[in-house]
Amino acid sequence: MEYIVVQAGGKGTRLQYLTENKPKALVPIDNLPMLFHLFRKYPDKRFVIIADYKKAVMREYLDVFADVKYNIVDALGTGTCSGIKQAIDLIPDKEPFMLVWSDLILPTDLMLPEGYEDNTGDPSKDYVGLSQTFPCRWKYENGQFSEERSVECGVAGFFLFTDKAKIEDVPESGELVRWMQSKGKNYETVGLAGTREFGLLEEYEKLETAKCRPFNRITIDGDILIKESVDTQGEKLAKRECAWYEKAKDLGIGILPKIYTTDPLKMEYIQGRNIYECDLGYEQKLYILKSLVSSLDKLHEAEKVPADSFSVKEAYFNKTFDRLAKIQDLIPFGRDHYITVNGRKCRNVYYHKRELERALDKLVLTCKEFSFIHGDCTFSNMMVRESGEPVLIDPRGYFGYSELYGDVRYDWAKIYYSIAGNYDQFNLGRFRLHIGEDPETGVKLEIESNHWETLADEFIKMTGSNEQEIKLLHAVIWLSLTTYAWQDYDSICGAFYNGLYYLEDFVDDYLF
Repeated sequence: MEYIVVQAGGKGTRLQYLTENKPKALVPIDNLPMLFHLFRKYPDKRFVIIADYKKAVMREYLDVFADVKYNIVDALGTGTCSGIKQAIDLIPDKEPFMLVWSDLILPTDLMLPEGYEDNTGDPSKDYVGLSQTFPCRWKYENGQFSEERSVECGVAGFFLFTDKAKIEDVPESGELVRWMQSKGKNYETVGLAGTREFGLLEEYEKLETAKCRPFNRITIDGDILIKESVDTQGEKLAKRECAWYEKAKDLGIGILPKIYTTDPLKMEYIQGRNIYECDLGYEQKLYILKSLVSSLDKLHEAEKVPADSFSVKEAYFNKTFDRLAKIQDLIPFGRDHYITVNGRKCRNVYYHKRELERALDKLVLTCKEFSFIHGDCTFSNMMVRESGEPVLIDPRGYFGYSELYGDVRYDWAKIYYSIAGNYDQFNLGRFRLHIGEDPETGVKLEIESNHWETLADEFIKMTGSNEQEIKLLHAVIWLSLTTYAWQDYDSICGAFYNGLYYLEDFVDDYLF
């Protein structure tokens, strides 16, 4: 079997705010859009994706991020039948195929019946998938469809056909299972035990919020945390992270977890919480900030090397615009000169690229030496032990083209990103993005608070940093987050709009 048809139509209204800006197939589950779980399970197949609601978003998103062979059809009609006839027109005659709903996450160990699994011959039977572990509105039992709620025999939105001729007379609109019932044909069944369905917001909200990117996998074994990469991007980052921990150990840097092995990375599982999760008073927060700044000062002083101007330019400007270049057509109003964000009329950075470059070039010229830096010291990468002491985790391990060493202002800007920007709540999906009809109406972005904003000015004073420089980098970091947070369309857009919002803090004679 080479072809998979994905029914990705429908408004996904039962997912409420999750589908306000995007189709349900792009709602992230376990740090990956639902549709991309199919892509990862069947990376060598050819996908025909049926789209209607927010179909422009679907097209632009897949154009940037999909790495499989795919085609998209704009569904005609309504209901679960819509678009199927158009989709099977793209499949050659006498070719077996799968038809599956986009809100199903199939188990990784699912084996297809004989003939559909690779290298098992040609299939001779058609199949209906039975849910077995979650309820469905339709039931298939003893060769009969019935509109009856069932778990064990629930019709799960998963079908295997030997040939498109089997459903060539499917109507343009209507309910597919009801139509199949009317045809009176018999099907074999395949069990889908372990499959997860996410058609309802309640099911989505039961998920544990992922705290790692889709290129990592984290498991806990007693007092040991094991961090492994799941793709080539993850492998590259893992090597850098391990090299950083080894260097930090050689330099005798404190406030780090114990590292047991680096291949794979096994470290102490910190008994404590992320800083942003702690319910702390002002004085406690001030103590932690002073401790962090003091510890980072020691880290920065541990070893220095001459600055590399090319790395500064790469980290601040080139990387940011390389990422932005991919998504201008994906972001609503990305081609407009002005976008209103939270009531503020913001200039679109795509049309002020050179002005921003000149501002960032000032940072290139004023960076005379590199220090050993963490590179990603947001609150998400800081733990507080039960004793109250902070611990740094998840170092980036590089800065621009430089390994291990970089501009200390980047570390300070990353902490500011958590204090003033509430990045950590945003990273956990604790935000709402409302996109208007036009750039004048613009967007409203509401991010839950880390409740550290009142310490923003105090933090700048502690570090001795130039406030304008840190705030400029803060805005740039939001812009750079766009495609790094690729797994969620709303995060891509929200990061972009937030970057524009913070850039407007700079008066005309400083930036624009």
